Amino acid sequence: MSGSEATAPAPSPSPAAAADQGTGRDAILRAARRAFTQRPYAEVTIRGIAADAGVSPSLVVKHFGRKEELFNTVADFGPAAEELFDAPLDMLGRHMVVTLVRRRRELKSDPLLRVVFSLGNQDERSLLRDRFHEQVTEALIARLPGSERTLRAELIAGHLLGLGATLSLHREGAGSLATPEHLADLYAPALQTLITG
Repeated sequence: MSGSEATAPAPSPSPAAAADQGTGRDAILRAARRAFTQRPYAEVTIRGIAADAGVSPSLVVKHFGRKEELFNTVADFGPAAEELFDAPLDMLGRHMVVTLVRRRRELKSDPLLRVVFSLGNQDERSLLRDRFHEQVTEALIARLPGSERTLRAELIAGHLLGLGATLSLHREGAGSLATPEHLADLYAPALQTLITG
């Protein structure tokens, strides 16, 4: 083949994506989130998660340990909340929207939406609700100024879940084509009103 007919090299994956190609960690975590949010804890197996992720069960154990430890990782909203709330109050609404959309696109999953699958469940999945309240809603309450902080924090959390649900529902819709910044232009003002009171 001549030089003019050579195909361009494929773009290099991001460092995080390249690391995951070798380990499967992100694929395991996505599969575990699906499993634990959609089925009772007792029905979930390491073998089933491994099959969904396309890896061996031993790799799941290597990265996350036993099923209980993997569930605790899935139920941990702390890192997502820290990232979402890491901005000054006067810019927090915009930051939350841009960060949420970017993380969804990078991770191919929503950092918060899995809590919705725990609603109405009385098994171990209810731990997702407890953790969400503790790590997301209470973290917001602590940051907000003014009155009715609990109500405003709950409404802000609802807005974030609503955005994630809308983007999931319309995966191929207009939102998938919009930049995170443009989505923030439209969505963040309502959040910012709740933030500043």
